[in-house]
Amino acid sequence: MSKKSQSEIAGLMKPYRARIDAIDRDIIDLLRKRYNVIEEVAEFKGSENIPPVLQDRVDEVRENAARMAAECNLDEAFIRDLYAQLIKHCCDLEDHLMFGDDASAAQKKAS
Repeated sequence: MSKKSQSEIAGLMKPYRARIDAIDRDIIDLLRKRYNVIEEVAEFKGSENIPPVLQDRVDEVRENAARMAAECNLDEAFIRDLYAQLIKHCCDLEDHLMFGDDASAAQKKAS
């Protein structure tokens, strides 16, 4: 079997790459929708004096994702880690939206 050139490989991989790119677009669109809700939540929490991070909900979301991953035969540990990063970023965003540049000081004060 002869070694394929980069252009041959690119041609062979093109349909797969197009499908992956389309899925990545869907993922980005879904993340944008999630962030839109996070922005609404931050506004609501701010008006109701609710802290930006509710640890029981953080744990629930992460574990729900791990459970759904298991149901889809995906690596639960990877999804837990992925969601931990996503949730942290969302909590940081909420913090920033609620407290602006004083987010870390406000978070320490609330603790």
